[in-house]
Amino acid sequence: MDSPNKVALVTGASRGIGLDTALALAAEGYDIAFTGRTLREGDGEVPARTTREGAIRHSVPGSLEATEAAILARGVRALPLPMDLSDPVGPAAAADRLLETWGAPRVLVNNAVHHVPHARFLELDLGALRDSLETNLVRQVGLIQALLPGMVAAGGGVIVNMCSGSATIDPPAAPGEGGWGLGYSAAKAGFGRVAGAINAEFREVGIRAFNVEPGFVITESGRARGGTEKIEAGGFAGASSGASGLVIAWLARAAVDDERANALLGTVINAPRLAAEIG
Repeated sequence: MDSPNKVALVTGASRGIGLDTALALAAEGYDIAFTGRTLREGDGEVPARTTREGAIRHSVPGSLEATEAAILARGVRALPLPMDLSDPVGPAAAADRLLETWGAPRVLVNNAVHHVPHARFLELDLGALRDSLETNLVRQVGLIQALLPGMVAAGGGVIVNMCSGSATIDPPAAPGEGGWGLGYSAAKAGFGRVAGAINAEFREVGIRAFNVEPGFVITESGRARGGTEKIEAGGFAGASSGASGLVIAWLARAAVDDERANALLGTVINAPRLAAEIG
């Protein structure tokens, strides 16, 4: 990859996996553009884990301002980009600002997620299902479409899509009892097909797209929403949120020349397992 810009865009980087990934790439010398919904510390909120809990909101730590300070402390540039996947023009606006300010990224990490309370099958509102598909699949595809031409023109790049085991594994129980809802898993299943479509058309011009599955990570949002102990009891062991950042930083270095990385195209990379292998 001969792009003059050592720039990475990490979406959903106010906290959790996105924050750890942004800092891992900053440690590699990347200038970091990053998105999030929460502008200031103390304003972060997430909805209840399940629809049966009602319309309650949970406070969570993390913000664009806190992430910016952490990135700057590592000696690279930081570009906070407010973005909410529930906003129809949010992803396009974030992409436009990045392109106008720094140009196309060399690394794009699609980590953002629109939290939709998990619903039991007969309680699933079809409007909520459409909302999850629109925000967690369609708008993420739109963001990639907005940035991909610039990445190709700049010589190539790496795209990492954060996947979920819920896309391929049946839930061990109903939502609220250790399982998850169709609205979330269906959107994640669709999103898991994006990398392959990109590689089929753009691999020959220097683009490498990967699916990374972080494992069951108890993030700040997950802890605030509760119920994670039931998911763990269903056999989903907790994983470090830093494993994904380590793996993505390695992919950013190795994607073109390292055959181990190229062999991972078309697979779902288990971040904790690969992190242990590459040290």
